[in-house]
Amino acid sequence: MERTYIQNLKDNVDKEVTISAWVDVARDQGKMAFFDFRDGTGFVQGVVFGKPDVLEVAKKLRPEWVVSITGKVNKRPEKMVNEGVDNGDIELEITGIEVLSEAHELPFDKDTELNIDTYLDNMPLTLRSEKARKTFKTQANIIKAYREILNEKGFTEFQAPKLVGDDAEGGGNVFKVEYFKDKDAYLATSPQLYKQIMVGVFEKVFSTGNVFRAEKHSTTRHLNEYTSLDAEFGFIKDHTDVMAVLTDVMKHINKSIDGDLKIPEEIPVMKLREAQALISKETGEDCTEEPDLEPAHERWLSEYALKEFNSDFIFITHYPVSKRPFYTYEDEDDKGFTKSFDLLLRGVEITTGGQRVHNYDEYLRKLKEKGLNPEGFSFYLQAFKNGMPPHGGWGMGLERLTQKILNLDNVKEATLFPREMNRIDTLLTD
Repeated sequence: MERTYIQNLKDNVDKEVTISAWVDVARDQGKMAFFDFRDGTGFVQGVVFGKPDVLEVAKKLRPEWVVSITGKVNKRPEKMVNEGVDNGDIELEITGIEVLSEAHELPFDKDTELNIDTYLDNMPLTLRSEKARKTFKTQANIIKAYREILNEKGFTEFQAPKLVGDDAEGGGNVFKVEYFKDKDAYLATSPQLYKQIMVGVFEKVFSTGNVFRAEKHSTTRHLNEYTSLDAEFGFIKDHTDVMAVLTDVMKHINKSIDGDLKIPEEIPVMKLREAQALISKETGEDCTEEPDLEPAHERWLSEYALKEFNSDFIFITHYPVSKRPFYTYEDEDDKGFTKSFDLLLRGVEITTGGQRVHNYDEYLRKLKEKGLNPEGFSFYLQAFKNGMPPHGGWGMGLERLTQKILNLDNVKEATLFPREMNRIDTLLTD
């Protein structure tokens, strides 16, 4: 019999069907056996009774065994409907069981609350938990929504290279690759230089892909490999145009995933020095000369934005020239500070963006000021020799975004197979 997906069982009430699935839960009750089955589309409860030969097989089933189940789809009596449960109004009366694959005894129930290291060490199993499936289904829908809104706005997606000839951020925390003849190469820390080049081709572009940071961190918010959601577009007046489009993107993502993010019509905005002055006034901690925000200050500002503006987001703009990469545009009316921003969400910076330099001679000056050799960026600089409009964009960490949307404690919980300085795949020996 042709396989029926669990999500389609409601269309087959009073019919015999065959499903292929995992045993999610097995409950032996003597003359009866109850099961929760799952496939990639959903869950359904099944029951065996009145068939001794089938019951004999059913009593052997354990969680995570892979089976093919034949049975009749029955409507549950109204008083037995499980409200709010996947397929809670139907039940599969099992008439046949074929075991496709047995699972070894599990080291723990996959839905058990675990410490982060145990969870990560056992990801081939723990990813099957309800919490993990929800997390990464949400993450898939975030990317889908990100593509949807930018495509609607006329952006063109492109795939940026991950092996690069120089570091977009200007020389720090990179993984060097020993391969190319007489040339240094690195794993890309950002698609920044390529998306700027592509503005000269399509005007509005975006990319989604992995980037790599060789930072010596082992925290709840850092990764050595993460997915960057980037966008760049031309003919802007300044960084505020970028912030406006990013606000639309966040609203669309929140709506598409039925999220609970609080996003006002306009996300609140503060310059860095204004934010630091407020922190210093309210907390007594003087941070007014610091070039960046400390994690504790990001948390404080997010709490402030929620209290004062009913917003889970806040833009912080005008970081010092010394703190931002060479391609960042300096504010003509606020010398020493840039037309750049960070977007904070629930206490963490999830996005960095702003206006970029678009004048070739200005780039040469900026590179030299940063102590960088323009020759190392000659390929990239061709775009600016040949005419580039005022432009800007952002880079956003998918894993941090997912973490904060779902209120997870650690960014690694929102990362498939996380890489950081103490972790890569753990290979099991048994």
